[in-house]
Amino acid sequence: MQKHQPPYIHNIGDQTMPRGGWQEFTDPGGFSGQSSALERPDISQANPKEQQAVRVQRTRGGKRGKTVTQITGLALTATEAKALLKRLKARAGTGGTVKDDLLELQGDQVTLVMDVLQSEGFRPKQAGG
Repeated sequence: MQKHQPPYIHNIGDQTMPRGGWQEFTDPGGFSGQSSALERPDISQANPKEQQAVRVQRTRGGKRGKTVTQITGLALTATEAKALLKRLKARAGTGGTVKDDLLELQGDQVTLVMDVLQSEGFRPKQAGG
């Protein structure tokens, strides 16, 4: 009858290491694929709406002369930003997009955006002229 031997991953000289024998993989504080230190905190809870430095400005730079309303300083997740933009676009009757941490609406919609953001609990300020 054969004696059962554990599977080995490396045979280096006369040293062998059993599969999964590395300390950092078996240690509860080590890498387990779901590290709590690497989890992204919920940014909307970390920074309440009324404490965010939201800026609304009208700009024409780089848009071939077209006026665009830009909203910056919103600490929202991607899905929250898309939902907010969808509400703003429906209210303004224009198009818009999300670029990184920037929301853009077509046209001069500064006063409308300020009103909508204030009604949703933000404290926006108008930037620029």
